[in-house]
Amino acid sequence: MKKVGVVLSGCGVYDGSEIHEATLTLYFLDRLGAKILCMAPDVAQMHVIDHVKGEPVEERRNVLVEAARIARGEIRDLKDVKAADLDALIFPGGFGAAKNLSDFAVKGVGCMVHPDVERLIRAMHASKKPLGFICIAPVLAAKVLGSFSPRLTVGCNKETAAALEKLGARHIVCRVDEVEVDAEQKIVTTPAYMLGPSIAHVAQGIEKLVHAVVKLAG
Repeated sequence: MKKVGVVLSGCGVYDGSEIHEATLTLYFLDRLGAKILCMAPDVAQMHVIDHVKGEPVEERRNVLVEAARIARGEIRDLKDVKAADLDALIFPGGFGAAKNLSDFAVKGVGCMVHPDVERLIRAMHASKKPLGFICIAPVLAAKVLGSFSPRLTVGCNKETAAALEKLGARHIVCRVDEVEVDAEQKIVTTPAYMLGPSIAHVAQGIEKLVHAVVKLAG
């Protein structure tokens, strides 16, 4: 049974993990019989968005506490998780990846990645354990592992693709139902809601990503 970590960044597309992407990741992992370990950093969200109005509200929320909603309470603080605990690691998308796991949403190519996110990505990569990044989450791979020139995709979003390449990655255009597999670096990416348009379309790419990540785990 493969032990696969899923890093969550809150709960909700505009300020945390994209719930469809996170749930589909968990669903396809469970169908493959993987042992799933959900985790998130114990930090404040950058901000909170009213998902009806699409506007920030005067409220503070914690990333770990909010992510626990998706994980049904079965979640660990990211700082306590090591590469030795896992066979593979997947990052669903949502703006939380660019707001809470990094500050890419604010600083673009000058962004910083949360120290424990960077630590775990580097440790998994150094251990030759596979990594999966969904939707906007490939920016984390580009920032942390750009020196290895990984092949990544965010679909066909020109602005984000240009940022990935400035960080050292090689961007590959993909459809929503496709994945980019960098077998040498053991990194798998799929566009998901960078392209959409619906959960059925997004599910096709995420299922392929999950299967590819688990296969690379051996």
